[in-house]
Order: sequence, then C-alpha cells, then structure tokens
Amino acid sequence: MLFNSYLFILLFLPATLFIFHTLRNSGQHRMATAALAFASLIFYGWWSVQALLLLLILMAANYTMVWCLLRNAAGAARLRLALLVTGVTGNLLVLGFFKYTNFFLENWSTLFGTQVDFVAVVLPLGLSFFTFQKIALLVDAYEGRVRHFDLLGYILFVGFFPQLIAGPIVHHSEVMPQFALSAPIRKTDFAQGLMLFVIGLSKKVLVADTIAQFVGPAFDAAALGKLPSVGQAWTATLAYTLQLYFDFSGYSDMAIGLALLFGIRLPPNFNSPYKAVNIIDFWRQWHMTLSRFLRDYLYVPLGGNRRGEARRYVNLLVTMVLGGLWHGAAWTFVLWGALHGIFLALNHLWIAFAPANWIHRPVEFLHAFRLTDHHLCRGGDGVGLLPRGGPQFRCLDAARHGGIRRPCRSNDGCGLWPGNDRGAAGDCLVRTE
Repeated sequence: MLFNSYLFILLFLPATLFIFHTLRNSGQHRMATAALAFASLIFYGWWSVQALLLLLILMAANYTMVWCLLRNAAGAARLRLALLVTGVTGNLLVLGFFKYTNFFLENWSTLFGTQVDFVAVVLPLGLSFFTFQKIALLVDAYEGRVRHFDLLGYILFVGFFPQLIAGPIVHHSEVMPQFALSAPIRKTDFAQGLMLFVIGLSKKVLVADTIAQFVGPAFDAAALGKLPSVGQAWTATLAYTLQLYFDFSGYSDMAIGLALLFGIRLPPNFNSPYKAVNIIDFWRQWHMTLSRFLRDYLYVPLGGNRRGEARRYVNLLVTMVLGGLWHGAAWTFVLWGALHGIFLALNHLWIAFAPANWIHRPVEFLHAFRLTDHHLCRGGDGVGLLPRGGPQFRCLDAARHGGIRRPCRSNDGCGLWPGNDRGAAGDCLVRTE
C-alpha cells in the first residue's frame, strides 16, 4: 500500500484518521494510540503477511532485550554486553540474510568459479530502515540513555506507518515521548500536515513519476548492450538525478505530513541540499536522519576524529562505504560510498590546510561547482553539469554504468567532458581543490 495509491488516500487514511481522532477527542488516549498501532500493522501486513510476522518477531525479540537491559541497568557488565552484542548481531544477520545473501553467493561463484544456487528471498519493505532504529535503541539502552519505554510506544516507534517504509530514520527520544502525550492535537499541526502531504504527493506523482519516462528507456537499453546517443545519455543521467531527489524528498514530505495529522512531529530529512556549499555541508542537508545515524552509531564508535587526522579519514571512508552498501547489494553502491568517503576526506583536508583567506565566498562558488559532481555521484542529490555517480547509483552493474557514461565522455558530449578514459574517481580527484 503506497502513499500515492487510491486505496491509501481514499480508504485507509480517512478510516484511520476518523478512528484515531474520535477516540482521542473522547478522552480515550490510550485506545487511540493502540488503534494507531494496529492500523500501522495492517498497513505493513497489506503488502505481505509473512513480512508482518517477521516484523512482529523482531519487535518481540528486540523489546525483550531492551527491557532486560533497562531492568538490569546496574547489573553484571558482561551480561549487559552479551545482550547488546546478541541484539545488534541478530538484527544485522536478519538484514544480511534478506538483503545480501544472493550478493554474497554471486561473488563467491565469480571468485571461485563454482556453481551456486541462489536463494529465493524477498527483502521485506523498510527492513533497512527499522533495523537501524532498533540498533540505536539497543545501544542507547545499554549506555543508559533511554528515558521513555513502554510496549505500545515501542510498537509505534518501530512500526508507525508514515515512516515505516522509507523513513525518516527516527530516534527513540524523538517519538516515544510523543506517543505518550494526551494533549489535544492542534488544528495548525493538522493543517500543516495536510499541506506537507499534498506537497510531497505532488513531488512524487507530478514531478518524479513524469521525469521517470525519460530515464527508463536509456538505462534499459544500456542493460541490453545498446549504446545510447549522447543526447539520450545526458538526458537520462540528468533526469534520473531529478527523479530520485523528487521521489525521495516527496516521500519524506508525505511521511512528515502524515505524522502531523496524528500529532507526531518527525525529524526533517532534507534541508535544501542544493544550497550546500561543499560535500560536508551537503551531507548535513541530504537524508539527514541517515547521516545522523551513521555519525552517531558508526563513525563516532569507530573513533571519529578523536584519534588523529589519519584515523579520521579512514573512519570517514569506512562509514561511507558501509553506508553505500546499506543502500543496496551491488558493487556500484560500494563504489558510490567509497567515492563519497574520498570526497569528504578531501573536503576536510581542504578546510584544514587551505589558507584561511581562501575559504570565503569566491571559493565557496568553486565548492558549489564541485558539489554538483558529488550530487550526481549520489544519484539524485543535485542538478549539476558533470554527472559522475548518478548512473552508477541507478545501474546495478558496471557494464550498464559504462553504457550510460561512455557517450557522455565522448568528445561531442556537449563539450563538458574531455574525451578521455579516466574513471569517475580519477576525474573527481583531479578537479578537487
């Protein structure tokens, strides 16, 4: 059930709103919250009953481990550590099985030349997102940072339907206290929520889905080994950057708007990323909740910038490579993450060693021009002139990526790229300040 489907807009959403607000306005706050939790489970189970059963099992297991960690806050350190390791490892194993099993088998077969049977497995919707949320809660429970915790609030923390499928990736401290509030929902919140939902729906249906018709044919042709023309390659590449941005940001707007209809404020996921003046600034403005999770639960535990400059850049690279792999089970995603790790390290080096009087507006213009390259390496982060990584984010294999990029690199490719055979990483490194 998608947010832009007739079933959701004309039946599920009105019915859920009516039941929730009827109970809430009659003073039955707990019943209203329970009805919202039940509706969220129906929303998820509509796609797959098997996926719903998996979600419920994971909820029960994680709730039990968090409860044990909180109950034994002053207990044996080894037991608490064992609970944390078990919980984090279990969640990652489930994610790894559904998302990376066939990726591993394919690479094993290629590396050792053996014939393997692929596993018929379907990735449950939203598994990548709510896995991160559960891991964050486990870590915070272990470190004593959880203040609000109850079963109903936990069910909604994991399964709240506006953000269940595609984020934002919420932190327990942001939403669990809100689920316990009984104050009346303000009319201004409801109106803002409705406005955001309409804006997000327009982004998705009117812009992203319209642009998609210029993307598919060129990429599908490249997948079949057909070399698109220069115009087709450039059109597909630039159109895809727009499609992905409006699709993702539109879905985030709809999620935030839907949550406001129930009196819940979700964290923003985008903050005008096109206005970023460098790649560091960009990652503070694009998919902000993912950036926050990677920073707080991966980059900082690895040591962050506390162990010297060299280790800092290694941590950045590792974080972005794993972040790339989280996006999808393909080497193109790993390459995309590595490129962004290199870009971030180079940007930090520039800030650390460039003369102070260079880091002003004139140079920020150059940062912004360079950022267009990084935007498109993300595959939809910007509308720049030099698309490096947009195709690789869209393509599932290197051959298809090369089929799209090759016409763009030719001497007649609108004069923007010199005709050469350097790879994306080499070009980016050459043009870095």
